[in-house]
Amino acid sequence: MRKFVLIFSVVTFSVFLISWGAFGHEHINRAAVFALPVPMQSFFYNHIDFVTQEASVPDLRKYTLNDKAENPRHFIDLENYGSLDSIPKTMEEAKKKYDDKFLSQNGILYWYVQDLMEKLTKSFKEKKKTEILFLAADLGHYIGDAHMPLHTSANYDGQQTNQKGIHSLWESRLPEMFGAAYNYNTMEAKYIENVQAEFWKIILNSNKLKDTLLSIDRDLKKKFTEDKIYKTDAAGKVIKNKFGQSVFSDDYATAFHTALNGMVEKQMHASVQATANFWYTAWVNAGKPDLTNLDPSELTKRNSKSLKQDLKLWKKGKLFGVESEKEF
Repeated sequence: MRKFVLIFSVVTFSVFLISWGAFGHEHINRAAVFALPVPMQSFFYNHIDFVTQEASVPDLRKYTLNDKAENPRHFIDLENYGSLDSIPKTMEEAKKKYDDKFLSQNGILYWYVQDLMEKLTKSFKEKKKTEILFLAADLGHYIGDAHMPLHTSANYDGQQTNQKGIHSLWESRLPEMFGAAYNYNTMEAKYIENVQAEFWKIILNSNKLKDTLLSIDRDLKKKFTEDKIYKTDAAGKVIKNKFGQSVFSDDYATAFHTALNGMVEKQMHASVQATANFWYTAWVNAGKPDLTNLDPSELTKRNSKSLKQDLKLWKKGKLFGVESEKEF
């Protein structure tokens, strides 16, 4: 575990470019643990730090390890797939209709989550502790990505509309600045009757928001001069981040967050609920296996007091034990 934390801390900086960032993914996974029913909750709480930290590992594989297979798992460019009614329902059907290059370029998020659910269900059924934790944490990451509107569009960073940098501003900078005040309390996890249909609904709902957030950004920029939109140095030159992107000013980020009228918080909140729902559904579909014997009883007993305390905090909308690292 210590080795993993070390690796994670070294690469944390890299996940802010095209992701919810460490802050968003960690908060989503951590909050989802408290939405689980009692038969699952103690087991996940015993490993809540791992599930929290591992939330950003898919981005580690993508950016730091340069895993070519990883990139298309995070998005789906709906415009490039044509009519929504004609999009294949399963990965097998998608591979029959499109070649590997097309799928790699346009994303497989929709189908990849379905495959992950099957693997997680199998791991629950076979009670493979390590696999359950890794797969559940990964699943939470991709569900979070599906709730980010620009992960469903070819205009993923506003590059087609002269709005470059909008992606990281929306999903990394804003949660970093305002996420501490968000409400992370949700309903208890609910069973999903049709995983395929539910995840498609999530993607479509996110996609409907992309034009709104891009429009808000365009309109807002008309009210700011460039030196007020971006941070500048003493010479008046726009400051760039590690990735060569212009750094938005705090004033602009604040105005953008206000104009979005809670959109980022609502999408994070929905991500928490969906993550808990999908974890719970995989467990139910596995036959509701007893998870209590996967950990020493002493560990569960030792954590019971802090679980109760953290649950009380979560019911007030807050989380304990999640620290963020700022890029800007």
